[in-house]
Formats: sequence, structure tokens, C-alpha cells
Amino acid sequence: MKYNRLGNTGITVSEIGFGVLTMGGSQLNLSVEEGASLLKYALSRGFSFIDTAQYYDCYEYIYEAIKDSDYRPVICSKCLGRTYIEMEAAVNEALTELHLDKIDIFLLHEVRNGSDFDDRRGAWECLKDFKARGIIDAIGISTHHVDVTERAADIEELDVIFPLINYASLGIRKGDGFGTCEEMEEAILKASKKGKGVFLMKAFGGGNLTGTYQKALDYSRSVKGADSVMIGFGSTDEIDQMLSYLDGTMDKDFQPDVSKKIIRIDQGDCEGCGACKERCPNHAIYWNENGLADVNRNLCLTCGYCAPVCPVRAIILL
Repeated sequence: MKYNRLGNTGITVSEIGFGVLTMGGSQLNLSVEEGASLLKYALSRGFSFIDTAQYYDCYEYIYEAIKDSDYRPVICSKCLGRTYIEMEAAVNEALTELHLDKIDIFLLHEVRNGSDFDDRRGAWECLKDFKARGIIDAIGISTHHVDVTERAADIEELDVIFPLINYASLGIRKGDGFGTCEEMEEAILKASKKGKGVFLMKAFGGGNLTGTYQKALDYSRSVKGADSVMIGFGSTDEIDQMLSYLDGTMDKDFQPDVSKKIIRIDQGDCEGCGACKERCPNHAIYWNENGLADVNRNLCLTCGYCAPVCPVRAIILL
């Protein structure tokens, strides 16, 4: 495992980070014991960077994994809140549930456009205050948007950016439309040149590119200006596969078995726009009781045609 400096933050992270969303209640729903054990294994194998968020509800996994260890990984959390009070509560919640006096990185979660950032000015001011008090070391944003990444590069007090990018451009947005990986690459490089730390999300496009495992990782690791790539893991086998890839011992023809994976629609992200429903060739997507898209397992072909048209990257293959 290699380790890189995260922009000008002074924080050093493993080149591959561990995103805990995959093992949480909205996806694999591992028990606290299972999740903590998985995290402990990853930390013992050299992973030093953990990503979580308030709405993931995964702090207990992390605390159980680190509570008896002298080693403390770099932890990043995020909040969807818009006001000072909401962000203050989110940071305090993270500190309390993780039993920490300070946290390494905290972000505005999923900033969608320029006006969204401006509308969340109160939350941003809160992060700045916590940083000034030494409770947070670095602050920034996560985003799926090219234009937001470009703007973030020019915000002086912003330390880190967590953008979405993959070789197929799945989930990348620009303004009110779709963006491309090439456009996001340019925005990332701009941010890096300005000293921002950059770590990447959705290398596998929400699992939809897992079938091209090495191609997806080769691309993400080649993005200029990126310091780390955050990956969701659900088993020790997946961690071992990643380490095999990183140390060059993986067979060049290796592709993970995705035959048992199924299409899921993250109900926390879905906005009910209907794009996936219109695209589905087998009419397997329907409106559930909450007015959101869901999948009929008896009809789903797992073709993945729905994933590229989702504007908010709510469709995952798990």
C-alpha cells in the first residue's frame, strides 16, 4: 500500500480508502461485530483512510474497530445539513459516537450546484469555525458535479474535495445535465494545482463497473491530481483482491464474480424522476409506496441499462 499527502492539508492517507457505506444498513446491513471485524482487518492490512457520513449511520462500526487500538486511521465524515445548527449537531454527533476529541476531515455532503453551496452557507461557516477551534483538521465538499469541483478549487478556505469519477462517466453531472470523466479530470487537476486534497468516489460506478474491475481501478488511479480512491468493501475477500491488484500479483484476466449481485435503488438518493423506469427494457422498475423507484426482482435482468440515466447515482449493483 502506498501513502500520499492529501493536498496541502498535511494529512497522509492510503492510496485506497475504505468507504463504510457498503456495509451499512442501506446496503449489506452487516452487524456491528461483522462490520468492525472487517474494518479491523483492513486497518491491519495497511488501509489508513476511512470515509463515512452522518446519514450512513455507521459510526458504531468505526468506534468498535478502533477503540482498543493505539492506531488511529484518518477519518472523514460528511453532513447533508444546510444550517449552522444542523452542521454543529452533525459534527458533535460524530465526535460523540466515535469517542474522539477531534476529527480529521468533515465535508458538506453532496453539493449539487453553485447555488446549493451558497444556500448551505450556514453549514459551511460552522465547519470553518470548528476548524479554527482545532476540532476539525480539514474541511471541504463531496460532489458529483464538474462545475462544483471547478468552483471549489477557487475557494481559499476549502481544503479537500471528494468528487465522483469513473471511466464510464456514470453519475457525473454538470449543471442540470450529464458531465464526462474528461471534464471532471480537468476540474480535479485544477483543484490539485491549487493545493486541494482530492480523493475519488465511485470508481466502480456504484458497483455497475465491477465486471471490469482492473480497468476501473486502472483508470481511477491514473487521474492526475487525485491523492486517494475511496472504495466500499463488504468482505475480507474483496480487501484481499484489492491488495492483490495493488501489489501486482493479480492475474491479468481476473474479474470478480458478479453473477450474484443485484440491482438496488438507494432510497436515500432516489428523487423519483422516472428516468430509470423509462429506460428499463423489462419494465422491472416501479414506484413504491414512498413514490420512489424500486426494483421487481422477478423481472430484473441485471442488464444495468438503468444506471447511466440516473442523475443522482442512486442505482447500485450489490
